[in-house]
Order: sequence, then structure tokens, then C-alpha cells
Amino acid sequence: MRETILSELTKLDQTNNVQVIYAVESGSRAWGFESPDSDYDVRFIYVRPQDDYLRIDRVRDVIDWQPDPLFDATGWDLPKTLRLMRKSNPSLYEWAASPIVYRSTPTWELLGPMLDRCFSPRAIGMHYLSMARRNREEHLLAPTVKLKKYLYVLRPILACRWLVERGTMPPVRFSDLVEAELPQDLKPSVDDLLARKRAANEAKRIEHMPDIDSFIERGLADMDGKIRELPKAEDVPWEDLDALFREILQRG
Repeated sequence: MRETILSELTKLDQTNNVQVIYAVESGSRAWGFESPDSDYDVRFIYVRPQDDYLRIDRVRDVIDWQPDPLFDATGWDLPKTLRLMRKSNPSLYEWAASPIVYRSTPTWELLGPMLDRCFSPRAIGMHYLSMARRNREEHLLAPTVKLKKYLYVLRPILACRWLVERGTMPPVRFSDLVEAELPQDLKPSVDDLLARKRAANEAKRIEHMPDIDSFIERGLADMDGKIRELPKAEDVPWEDLDALFREILQRG
């Protein structure tokens, strides 16, 4: 599948008259708990020719691309990326940390220092905390639970614990978070959960796991106040982002 994705990225460049400077896997495959029927979620950053940014009639700053039923791709134009970077957008930071990279370029590497400057532990933490709460309320209160939804709550709680303890971007891989943040006595239950997730289809439902339910309840209560105390990022001047944007365009 990797070769197919790489080939389609080249077609995407040509069809849309853009240069994809960075492309990664997102979602369950990047997290490491895909099911046999999971699709591929490709996410990318692209740059247009300089003249496109000088038009009165602006071009759309998102590309959605689904050339194959097994995967879909969504990408952001560079100006949109820089605006969202300034807000410490969680999706962008997850893409930047993805362990499955399909394309990376020297142009993408130019964004690294600005990513570091804009990183806000509090903004990222609030995102993960909200994700955990929402998934719990929508999916974990029924008599039976979609297997994958346990993981969709556990992962952001562990990411919050990482942020509180280290103040850095949490790993994307769920196994890395488990190793670093999950109490030892829960690891057998989570290992079992992962094994069942990898063997089952996306719709598989299971009975509640009381030890995991209890950990989730404690985790949400414990992280609430701690996440709000995390530091924010510096307020990066727009002029610095403009300068980076111009530098990238001048390099072509």
C-alpha cells in the first residue's frame, strides 16, 4: 500500500499543481491499533506556486483526495498550516510526530523551529482532555462498548499524563504511551484489548472492563485541573510567520 500512496501523492502534485512537502499516516494506523478492515488516513502539507498566492480570487486552502477506496487523503496549504501552527493546532502536531512518514522534504524541515516555538502544552492538553471526555460520554456509557472506543479514551488520557509530567508533545504510538504512562497492573488488560482490536472489525462490541473503566474515571478527574495549569506558548508575532512563508516561497 505504501507504494500506491507514494504514486498517488505524485499524481496529486501534478493534478493540483502543488508540491506536497510532507505526508504522513494519521489515525489508527499511526496510533498502532488498526483493525484488519481499517483504511489508510493520509494527511499532508502542500505549497502552491508563488503566483497562486498573489491572486485576488484565492484558491481553496484544503485538498481532499480519495483516489482509492482503501485510503483517503486530506491536506492543508502552507498559509493555513502556519495560521493553525500559531494556535498550536493538535492535528498538525500529531501529523508532525507521526511514526509513518510517506514524504518529507527540506522545505518541511524549515518549519521545525516554528513548530517548537508555537507548541502550547495547555492547548494540546485541553484537546486531549476534551477528546477523552467526549468519547467516554458518547460511547462508554452504554451496556456494551465498541472495542475501539476504549482505546479512543485511553489514548488521550495517557497523552494528558505525558504532557503533565514532561511538557512535550506526546508520542503518537499508543504502545509508547502505554509503556510510559499506564500503571503496570493495567497492562495485561490493555494488552488483551489491543490484541482483540487488531483481530476484530471496526464495529466489534465488548462487555465493560471494570478495571479500565475505573482508570478512565480517575484519569479524567485527575487531569482536569492539572491540564489547566500547563504553560501556554509564546505569542509568536505574525511578522515571523510572514518571514518564514516568504522564505519558503523564495526557495521554490
